[in-house]
Amino acid sequence: MTAYDTENIFAKILRGEIPATRVYEDDETLAFMDIMPRTDGHLLVIPKTPCRNVLDATPEQLASVIATVQKLARAAKTAFDAGGVTIQQFNEAAGGQEVFHLHFHVLPRQDGVSMRPPGQMGDFDEIAAHAEKIRAALD
Repeated sequence: MTAYDTENIFAKILRGEIPATRVYEDDETLAFMDIMPRTDGHLLVIPKTPCRNVLDATPEQLASVIATVQKLARAAKTAFDAGGVTIQQFNEAAGGQEVFHLHFHVLPRQDGVSMRPPGQMGDFDEIAAHAEKIRAALD
């Protein structure tokens, strides 16, 4: 397995070197908004400790991350009055992974509404407003 790259974008977000619209944080995990949202409210959940993906994560990392994924999925579903939530997670390049730090995508979904295509930068004011809606649903 390839070694963890401490210069990946999520490691830089964790160190505060790159800004992110943070939604939730605890001792083990961080949730922040995706800057290329495929749905309104698209966010990411990562562990604060290094691991490339599910293939090299410890059981403790997986447990803490999935607990936060569930918490944020519930909040995003409420915040956007969504009919459901899509959760995505990719492992290694052949599996679709682009950033090699374990992360889960949480995407609130509406019946009959397709996800936007990948790779399109979102509007930062809109992303910030979506983050606030999710934060309010956490309370």
